[in-house]
Amino acid sequence: MSKKVTQKMRVYHRYLGFFLTGIMTVYAVSGFIMIFRNTETFKVERDYQVVLEKGLGEEQLGRALRMRGFKVLETNGDILSFEGGTYNAATGEASYNKKELPYLLDKIERMHKATTDSPLFFMNIFFSFSLFFFVLSSFWMFAPGKDPFKKGMYFAAAGVILVLVMVFW
Repeated sequence: MSKKVTQKMRVYHRYLGFFLTGIMTVYAVSGFIMIFRNTETFKVERDYQVVLEKGLGEEQLGRALRMRGFKVLETNGDILSFEGGTYNAATGEASYNKKELPYLLDKIERMHKATTDSPLFFMNIFFSFSLFFFVLSSFWMFAPGKDPFKKGMYFAAAGVILVLVMVFW
C-alpha cells in the first residue's frame, strides 16, 4: 500500500476511535450487564399499582402486566394471586412488585438491543460499520514486513482461532 493510504487510514482510525469512545463505553457496560440478564444482579425491586381492564383471564393479565412466564398461583373470589402481586378481577386493580434494572442501566441496555422499531437502530448500524472499519484499518497501523506488523498477524490469527472455537463450542 502507498504511504499516503497508510497515513490516511491511521488518521481515520485515530479520530474515529476518539469520536466513538463514549458509545464504545456504553456498549461495553451494556454487554456486561446483559451477561447477567437472567439473574437479579444489578436489579432493584419496584412496586406498581395499576388499574387494568376488569375480568382479565390469566393469559390476558400476564400480557397486560408484561410478565414472562406469568402464572396465577391462587384464586380467592375475584382476587387472583401471582408471584409478587394480586389482581382484583372485579375492579381491575393490580398491585405487584417487579425486579428491574435501575433507570440508567435500563436505558443503556435498551440502546444495545435496539431493533428497526427504535430510532437508535441507525446509530447501531453506524457503530457496527465503525467497528468493522477498526478491524480493517488496524492492518494499516504498521508497515508490512516490520516486526510489529508480523507480531500483529500472530495476534490476529490467535483472535480468529479463539472466535472459531467460541462459535463452534
